[in-house]
Amino acid sequence: MTTIDPVSTAGLVTREVRTGSRDGAPTRIAVARRTYRADRAQVWGALTDAERLPRWFLPVSGDLHVGGRYQLEGNAGGVVERCEEPESFAVTWEFGGMVSWLQVHLSPADGGTALELVHEAPVDPGFWAQFGPGAVGVGWDLALMGLGLHLDSGAPVDPALAATFTLTPEGAEFVRRAAAGWGEAAAADGDDPTAAREAADRTVAFYTTPPSEDAAGS
Repeated sequence: MTTIDPVSTAGLVTREVRTGSRDGAPTRIAVARRTYRADRAQVWGALTDAERLPRWFLPVSGDLHVGGRYQLEGNAGGVVERCEEPESFAVTWEFGGMVSWLQVHLSPADGGTALELVHEAPVDPGFWAQFGPGAVGVGWDLALMGLGLHLDSGAPVDPALAATFTLTPEGAEFVRRAAAGWGEAAAADGDDPTAAREAADRTVAFYTTPPSEDAAGS
């Protein structure tokens, strides 16, 4: 995983931020798009097969059918709201007492598959001011990179390498590129450009600071 070119790999994702609302409450929507050199059936399987998800993302348990609850190991859980193989699915994304909404769409593109990931979350003004969309967006960038590595090779991503990737020079550069992209997307949606850049810088520090150093500085 540390052999990737962080500049070109981060550049494979296009990023968009939108302003929305649910039940009268404001939301912000992070949209990430990337095209893979694999057909829709292959990408769909990597995204939805409980045996394949741990090869590039996280182990999952629960009922992966509409109406069922899933749980990602050490991360989010939620309800499967929609599943239309091999085109799209939607789930709630429940983590840390917060509920947000995730949709993934797949479409044929250039001999491969275009993936669009849409993550909509309620607005926490303080958190958004601190990190902007990058806190969530960079996490999805890293996941989409892992998916690409798995699809290209068929092999699982090494969990130990994945866990420390952002602490390597290549990983830190990837995070900087991705966070800058999310900052630009937030500014395009109306955020103050300077504040968006500063939030991106804080996102970089969040992802690239070793846990022991982060704890010592808190």
